[in-house]
Amino acid sequence: MVLLSFCMVSAAVAKKKKGNDNMVVIETEYGNMTVQLFDNTPKHRDNFIKITKDGFYDSTLFHRVIPQFMIQGGDPESKNAAPGTPLGGGDIGYRIDAEINDTNFHRYGALAAARDNNPNKSSSGCQFYIVVGKKYTDAELDNLTQRTGRVFTPAQREVYKTLGGTPQLDGNYTVYGQVTEGMDVAEKIIMEPRNAMDRPDKDIRMKVRMADGKKVKKKKDKKK
Repeated sequence: MVLLSFCMVSAAVAKKKKGNDNMVVIETEYGNMTVQLFDNTPKHRDNFIKITKDGFYDSTLFHRVIPQFMIQGGDPESKNAAPGTPLGGGDIGYRIDAEINDTNFHRYGALAAARDNNPNKSSSGCQFYIVVGKKYTDAELDNLTQRTGRVFTPAQREVYKTLGGTPQLDGNYTVYGQVTEGMDVAEKIIMEPRNAMDRPDKDIRMKVRMADGKKVKKKKDKKK
């Protein structure tokens, strides 16, 4: 990991609020991932916080995993889905307006909104993915620019070369957060055996909570 590139990206992303107001924790059997939600994508930030507090994500699955790409979850139909059932079509009943910008990009650990092929690039109200991706060379990034017209800043290039990501998705999906701790969990999930639809053979459930949520302490039995 290159410290310089991390600092450059940190300066580029949205400013954090004081405390843990914008931090969420995704709990899985493999461990937890802590995610910072960005202030420069307020519609996505506020929606994610709202449905997290409502318990919407609890018991949903990471239903799609693709090595060197991403892990996807948040489909409400995944909660009680039978093994092997195709997933990814479930939704919450609304879309979120796209908040795509040049600051947030698909670096390693990015949290982004899934979507269908609607022309406005509006996001699913609930489904999301976490980027794992791979490392890219300058030549590969140059080829992407030639094909898509997407120009990468020096800081973005450094991140894609040293940390990795999925630069081919930039400009097409809203990136609205970043995993700050626990990417080893995503690395484990992404390597799970999967079927032809990229659904893991085993159910990988999640629970999402605010990072500042306090766990209720169990009362100790009084000694008689």
